[in-house]
Amino acid sequence: MPWQETGPMEERMRFVVAAKEKRLSMVSLCELFGIAPKTGYKWLDRFEEKGIEGLEECSRRPLRNSRAISAKVSGQLLGLRRQHPTWGARKLLAWLEARHRGTAWPAASTVTELLKRHELVRARQSGPRVYQRRTSPLATPDAPNAVWAGDFKGYFLVGNGTRCDPLTVTDTFSRYLLCCKALPSQRGDTVRAALETTFREYGLPRVFRTDNGAPFGAPSSGLLSSLAVWLIKLGVRPEYIDPGRPQQNGRHERMHLTLKQETAQPPARDIRSQQHRFEAFCHEYNDERPHEALGQKPPGSFYSSSPRSFPRRLPEVEYPGHYHRRQVKQCGDIKWVGLLVRLSNSLKGQTVGLCEVDDDSWDIYFGHVLLGRFHKALPHLGLVRVSRKPLPMSPV
Repeated sequence: MPWQETGPMEERMRFVVAAKEKRLSMVSLCELFGIAPKTGYKWLDRFEEKGIEGLEECSRRPLRNSRAISAKVSGQLLGLRRQHPTWGARKLLAWLEARHRGTAWPAASTVTELLKRHELVRARQSGPRVYQRRTSPLATPDAPNAVWAGDFKGYFLVGNGTRCDPLTVTDTFSRYLLCCKALPSQRGDTVRAALETTFREYGLPRVFRTDNGAPFGAPSSGLLSSLAVWLIKLGVRPEYIDPGRPQQNGRHERMHLTLKQETAQPPARDIRSQQHRFEAFCHEYNDERPHEALGQKPPGSFYSSSPRSFPRRLPEVEYPGHYHRRQVKQCGDIKWVGLLVRLSNSLKGQTVGLCEVDDDSWDIYFGHVLLGRFHKALPHLGLVRVSRKPLPMSPV
């Protein structure tokens, strides 16, 4: 005798009939049919309300799609994304919400799915991240102009074959882009001229953070280059990240990625046109582009110029009254306790200060920067690097 096949409707009718007979408790009856009591009561309620039709399978389609986007909203999002190809869902929403109040905007995840469907988002390639703790702490950007970060984005050729070295400077606290200058090279004099223009416009920071490569640093005492000497005389402390650790200047490096995507892919036809792109980017980045780390507000909402203005004359460095002063010779040396102490050619003609540590040792400073320690008993060692806080600086 073949097995008798039954469908869902037949099983539900059998269950309803058995439930009406009340020979078994609801729990036992549901266990016999292999369903939960909640499901059994649901079938009985549907049968009481609609009869046999109530036992038919209902559509599982939701009454409303919480991720649906109207054609108007979708068009606004896609149009803004095409104008700003590097903006993610959160930035797009923050920009639109600030200008179209009262409009119901979808969630960021829904916008991301919309961008993926229209192939406006590329899959991110992830890899292992390795971080190494710095041995000495970097300055804390606790207010605007406390720490500025500077670097070269990396040179590229514009359309006519001319080299372009973009020099960038940001305020680390507010992420405000202070300078984005298309320079023909990384020479110290061109960098100094660009920084001087920036200082005259925005004032002086307390700390200027860079890598230790030229023209910012030099393989000498205190890593001081001619540019660093100029900064110190202005009352700005140079600060160097560890070699091979760009993540220590991560906020600035992240801005470089956006700068490259927005202005140099592809490059402009010449340096002047490229500079126009940089200037337009600065305006948008500072005053319009929502920044996720700033609560989707632009950096301009958090930045204010420094009260320390650029001086008319370059001041000389000052030292506490108990310091001994020596002028650095043209060869980069000073003479102390009858011995020559090698410092740096970058310091020639400058005045350094010596603070006695004990009877045979002195710490040698240029401005507020400790160059090293000189031991009279071990003159062949020259300056020895020591861990010690810099001299106090003027507040921002």
